Amino acid sequence: MVSQLKVNEIIKQSGSSISIGESGDTITLPSSATLTNFPDNTPSFLVTRSGAQSIADSSTTKIQWNSEIFDTDNTFDSSTNYRFTPGVAGKYVLAAGTRASSFETGEKMQLFFYKNGSGVSYQTETRNYSASGGGETITVDSQILVESDADDYFEVFLLQNEGGARDIGSASYFYGYKVIGA
Repeated sequence: MVSQLKVNEIIKQSGSSISIGESGDTITLPSSATLTNFPDNTPSFLVTRSGAQSIADSSTTKIQWNSEIFDTDNTFDSSTNYRFTPGVAGKYVLAAGTRASSFETGEKMQLFFYKNGSGVSYQTETRNYSASGGGETITVDSQILVESDADDYFEVFLLQNEGGARDIGSASYFYGYKVIGA
């Protein structure tokens, strides 16, 4: 026997939760249903480089992210500060990566995440030899899980020591999102 229950509001009688169904049941909502007050992975953003940025030798340089792919809550400043300020306290996954060419053996590149102006994490490169005789291409990428207050901000810096400036470009990315339930 199939039954329908039509109500406008369900309020708990006592206790602190309402259960729908039993263990193993599948609850199906129509595709046109609107769910409210459910947690989501926002704010979230993805930014990249459009064009080259020169990274000076032996100095830690902030990467200038000048192309927003998406920014759900307008929390990434791509105009001047090139930083992510969540606006909502919580735990966040942040990831960034880039690459540069023409490195000699023994030279290095490191990517740093900064929180409120201080380094919190870094990642050293992966090397790929270029058969064209132009030296090695170095790729560096990293992902971290960080706790944030609403007003903390995060930036990405790069250090390389090739002996001269090196360019990074459109293969560079920085993204982040809030972790649900953490």
